[in-house]
This record gives sequence, structure tokens and C-alpha cells, in this order.
Amino acid sequence: MKQAIFFLFFFFLGCASTDSHRTVPTFSLEELEKRTFDYFMATMDTVHYQVLDRYPTRTFYSIAATGFGYAALPIGVEKKYITRDRAAHIALHALRQLAALPQNATSDASGYKGFYYHFLDLKQAKRYKDVELSSIDTGLLMAGVLTLQSYFDRDNPQEKEIRNLADAIYRKVEWDWMLNDKGLLSHGWKPESGFIKHDWEGYNEAMILLILAMGSPTHPIPDTCWANWTQTYEWLNFQGEKHLNFAPLFGHQYSQAFIDFRGIQDDFMRKHSSDYFINSRKATYANRAYCIQNPKNFKGYSENIWGLTACDGPGHKRLTINDLEYQFDGYSARGASAKYV
Repeated sequence: MKQAIFFLFFFFLGCASTDSHRTVPTFSLEELEKRTFDYFMATMDTVHYQVLDRYPTRTFYSIAATGFGYAALPIGVEKKYITRDRAAHIALHALRQLAALPQNATSDASGYKGFYYHFLDLKQAKRYKDVELSSIDTGLLMAGVLTLQSYFDRDNPQEKEIRNLADAIYRKVEWDWMLNDKGLLSHGWKPESGFIKHDWEGYNEAMILLILAMGSPTHPIPDTCWANWTQTYEWLNFQGEKHLNFAPLFGHQYSQAFIDFRGIQDDFMRKHSSDYFINSRKATYANRAYCIQNPKNFKGYSENIWGLTACDGPGHKRLTINDLEYQFDGYSARGASAKYV
């Protein structure tokens, strides 16, 4: 069955900085798109067909990054970066490997009940250290899997097998098992301790997770879960933009990368005469406006240097900059919103 998953990858055009001490190389949109595609191809392993969590550090694979890597293949074909036959070859081997990864309740596995561990080790693509069986990262992985199923639609043995494998992988995910008695999906599960205490409440990147879980042909969660998800929505004014707030930009982008939300409204968006596409655009405008305003006077922020989202930092330490002391972190879901600046 062909899945209605649309991949709308977002790319950002770099511009020259107004800071006289720094310059940012100017790339064409075409070059930036090509470099993004090349990144996924360069960081996708040729044995397990998993994508590294980061580069150049080679620590572990990320199943979410792998989902985006899968989805990059159809874009590469459409942009003529890769032939359809070569992309189908990669997709087929990737899905074969994914389907063959061990799934059981022990810690020595790649996943359980159709879900996969957040990070996988580089040797066997099994659980990395003590990470959780991740609901959202599995969701992003499945979005990539279904993108391959939707795109490779020709009547030949290679593309037929891609569709069959993708369908089987998606059908194995027991989304309803991850649902708690509050009607919310858990962030994840560990074999040592069970379900993680945190649940997915809106608004954030997990919109794609709920949609895939509700649409499952084998283990769907009730439609009422969407109303449960929206109960914690916050419609606030930030930087002159009234919108559904979430601080890091990735929360506004990940679901949009796979589904075209233009014109699609639920009760909440209908009430505010908006939709999730418009909302993400407003969040982007607000993020940029905050960086232009630069209330904490960080060096480099400008109309061309912006886009606060999850990233690495200098580490968990306090640093003095321009005679002011700041607390920094390592990796953090950075961002800006009405309640988070």
C-alpha cells in the first residue's frame, strides 16, 4: 500500500556576515542541497546502511539520522545527483539490513516490538551503551522508510521488494504498546527499568510520531490521542509573531520534512485560523527576529547568522565573555520562544 508521505526537505542559504571579523561562505541553494545529499551518502555506512549521529566524530549511528538519510535518496534522484537504479540499490540493501537487525527484550539487540534504540553501535548496529528504545527516533526512521516505499513505485523486482520490506517494517511497530493509561506515548523504554517517565505532549517534533502511530494498519493508537497531545499547546506572541510556541527550530521542521501540512487544520489550528505550515513559518520568523535583536549581545548574531536549534556547545561550564559570566552546556536543544530565551 502506497503511503501518503511527502518529503519536503528544507535548506537554508548561507550569506555573508556583517561581522567584519568573520565571514560565512556564500553558497547557491543548489550547492547547499547537493552538499546536504552528499553528507548523508558519506555518513551512511555501507554494511548496516545506518547514518552516523554526527561527523567527523564516529561514535554511534542515529536511527533518526538514518531516517533522514533514507529520505535523501529520492531527492537525489529527482535532483539528478544519483541514478534511480543506484538509489534503489542502496534503499533495498538498507531495508534488508534494517529488517534483519535483532529485535528482542534483552539489551543485546537493535530494537524491540518494532521500535529501535536511539543510538546503535558501529560494529553490529546493536544498542549503544544504555540508550533507550526511542519512540520519536523510531518515528523519524519510519518516516524515512515510508518515503522509500512511496517513491520507488515501479513495477520491477527491485522496487517491489523495497515496497514490501518497507511495509513489513512499518507494520511491525507496536505503537499501542508505547501508549500509557493517560493516552500519551512514552518517550521510550529500557529493558532494565521499563518505560521512561516522560510522555509526548505537544507541541514539538513528535507530531510525525503521533500521525504514524494513529495511521498504523496493525497497531494503531486511538484518534483521541491527538486531543490529548494538543492539551498542552501554548499559543503565544514571540517577537511579534503569534504562534504555537516551541523553542528549538527542529521541532517546527522535522514533521514538516515529511508531510505537507499546508491547509490541514485540527480543532486548535482552526480556532486560530492557522495551520502547522504557517505556524512553522512564523516560528522561523520569530527565531530570526530574536537573533537580530540579540538581547544578550552574543558575537556574530545578525540578520544572516541565526537559526537556534539543537546543537553542541562548549561543554557544561561557566565562561566569562565581555566581563559577563554565562552558563554553557554541551549538547542541548537550544532555541528561543516566549518562555525560553
